[in-house]
Amino acid sequence: MENFQPGQPVLEPPIESKKKSRLGSFLLEIFQTLIMALIFYFLIDSFFPRVRVENISMKPTLQPGELLLVNKLAYRLGEPHHGDVIVFHYPADPSEDYIKRLVGLPGDEIRVEKGLVYINGQAMDEPYIAAPPAYNGSWIIPDGMYFVLGDNRNQSSDSHSWGFVPESNIVGKALFVYWPLDQVKTLYYPMTVIAAN
Repeated sequence: MENFQPGQPVLEPPIESKKKSRLGSFLLEIFQTLIMALIFYFLIDSFFPRVRVENISMKPTLQPGELLLVNKLAYRLGEPHHGDVIVFHYPADPSEDYIKRLVGLPGDEIRVEKGLVYINGQAMDEPYIAAPPAYNGSWIIPDGMYFVLGDNRNQSSDSHSWGFVPESNIVGKALFVYWPLDQVKTLYYPMTVIAAN
């Protein structure tokens, strides 16, 4: 133990040394914060990518230029449902991603007739579409495949014109629009049966 005598001056580190130590500590904290922010950004982006709407096929639900948050884990942890808005790799060119409404699940029979969509013989109430479809057709969805339609039914390139979406092509479920701020909204619109009179 050092001998300390009262009245002996206590030596403090020079002021310059203190400033350097504080600056170094501050810079280290900033560096650590930036690294953590980058790690969180890439982790979140891996499971919840952002998607930009590029065309009019989902009007009026989605507008060109809107940014969406997509849940890539939705169908690993749960099942697809009629009415989900999904992002998927376009079957004819998997480098392109499309966004459409999920209308038919494996085993479903889809019929479009007189402006209405029928799922397994039941007419659907779809208040979110731009206009009733001006085309007719019927499809039975094979195992491992899905049937999608744009909400702008008559201006959409979708399953009624090019066929089914393989399950492996589905990227995830669109959760909500987050930009622009005045258009923020969730994308949950379940398909419901038109009530019989």
